[in-house]
Amino acid sequence: MSIIFKKIIAGILSGFLLQSALAQHMGKVIEERTVKSTLLNRSVKYTVYLPADYDRSERTYPVVYLLHGYTDDNTGWLQFGEINRYADKAIEDGTIPPMIIVMPNGDSSWYINSYDGKEKYEDFFITEFMPSIEKTYRIKSQKKYRGIAGLSMGGFGTLNYALKYPDLFAAAAPLSAAVFDDSAMVKMRDDRYENIFGQLYGRGLKGSDRLNKAWYDNSTLKIVETKTADDLKKVRYWIDCGDDDFLTKGNSLLHILLTDKQVPHEYRVRDGEHNWTYWRTGIVDALAFIGKSFHQ
Repeated sequence: MSIIFKKIIAGILSGFLLQSALAQHMGKVIEERTVKSTLLNRSVKYTVYLPADYDRSERTYPVVYLLHGYTDDNTGWLQFGEINRYADKAIEDGTIPPMIIVMPNGDSSWYINSYDGKEKYEDFFITEFMPSIEKTYRIKSQKKYRGIAGLSMGGFGTLNYALKYPDLFAAAAPLSAAVFDDSAMVKMRDDRYENIFGQLYGRGLKGSDRLNKAWYDNSTLKIVETKTADDLKKVRYWIDCGDDDFLTKGNSLLHILLTDKQVPHEYRVRDGEHNWTYWRTGIVDALAFIGKSFHQ
């Protein structure tokens, strides 16, 4: 065997071994699966990230539900957020514990039930989606091993679920959460309100008429105002919004409310806007915060 041929073989073997070694640290992504919903009368897509050792072990894992933003879908955090790459590295270097990350398609539901009962996404998520996911995968189904996070509309959904169902989630990490105060809703342009929020809170409403029961039942600030400090303390909160984000006011008001009620929480204002650069650079810290809840 010639020296050149030996070098070629050695190079191929070296490349193969390197590829195998790298694969040991890469999680598995299933881009599209579905959960059939009786409440919604349709199947809902989701994307799931499984940690690198999932197929090589028989252990169960904690879970984080990661919610996308308005106009996006279940693939957003994968395609634009590169969540698999960030999770792989963070797990490998010990920044976050191995975890399963589940990304449901929320369409433009804002993850809540609509005022007219035609869309019951919140009921679906809590009573159908989570139980189905936690039966399908090897997930630790206790509260202390369950977290939730999301961006923009998904940040709103994150807060909504954590505030309404504090016995289900250990930690919540909303990024650039769509938190609006009453004045923002009242002053919102009619076309914007109708296109985005009319389906949720009531069609054709103008001005203060928008501040109805459907709005207050889902207003992050109103829910925090009406809950006791002890109830709010049941979930650990990580709130992160850029200083140039159009949603910074709502997030600041949320921080002030929690501070006034003496509810411990982490509040971050970084340099940035409402974009994927901001969310990509913030997701590992958010997951690390949630991951601390999974430790004793």
